[in-house]
Amino acid sequence: MLLELAPSALCSPDPRSLHEIRAEECNLVIWQRALAQDFSALLAPEARDIRLESDLPSLAEAMAEALVVHRFGGEALQGALVEDIAMLARHFCEVMRLDRFEVRIEVVTTDSCRKFHADYVSARLITTYVGPGTEWIDAEDARHVGKGLLPRQINRLSKGDVGIFKGKLARLTPAIHRSPPIAETGEQRLLLVLNPVASTQHTQTK
Repeated sequence: MLLELAPSALCSPDPRSLHEIRAEECNLVIWQRALAQDFSALLAPEARDIRLESDLPSLAEAMAEALVVHRFGGEALQGALVEDIAMLARHFCEVMRLDRFEVRIEVVTTDSCRKFHADYVSARLITTYVGPGTEWIDAEDARHVGKGLLPRQINRLSKGDVGIFKGKLARLTPAIHRSPPIAETGEQRLLLVLNPVASTQHTQTK
């Protein structure tokens, strides 16, 4: 398995690399991938965020129903999205040894999570289907931010990339990240977040 070491992150085109998040010294793993299709049509004007708990056997049916109830567009794309979410959930459950998990689909149009932060979870999977991906900084820049200084380098996941971010419940130096500022740009983001069910207390995600 080919792994490229980025600042405080492991990056690889191999989904098996996601298991590296279990290593003590690793706080962020990024599976670099290109989406097979454009999911923009899902962002209908009336689309609303989805939040549910599930297990793997129930996920596909629950997500398919939720996309309709929450008025997402792109009916032809909904099946592809459900299939991708189910695949990512399988990876996440395998890596984190979970039976149940929380799924969040978020339509992001503001800068509500523009500050760099760590999440109050053991680990969280994040991927962006539409719009710019989640931004993150390395450990040295995290120390700068902790002192009220600006980071020297801001890294960003590409659309479709899958990141597993270690949180505050896992280690003293969790992955520091934020939602890219998009207010007043006209951009929208379609974001997937997977959390362990027992670690959903913190609401900042992006």
